[in-house]
Amino acid sequence: MPKKYDAATRERAVRMFHEQASEYASVTAACAAVSARLGLPKDTVRGWVRHGQGDGTAGVSAPAEREEIKVLRAKVRRLEEDNAVLRAAATFFASISR
Repeated sequence: MPKKYDAATRERAVRMFHEQASEYASVTAACAAVSARLGLPKDTVRGWVRHGQGDGTAGVSAPAEREEIKVLRAKVRRLEEDNAVLRAAATFFASISR
């Protein structure tokens, strides 16, 4: 039966991974080092790290920060769409004025 770890342990392991990842040649090596320090299975740490990388909010622990990141990404996406429309319009009007 799998063990359940509290959120604080998980956050600490992921934070330690991100702080030390540049010191190791691979993600697996960094996860192994962190798991050895905390006494956790390396596959568990690796899973936590991979899960956090999926939405781009790895290392962000506060739900408010995650929500802010989602809102800002949506805003960036809308602004990029607006810029694409403006570029197309500028190209169209430039071709008419010649």
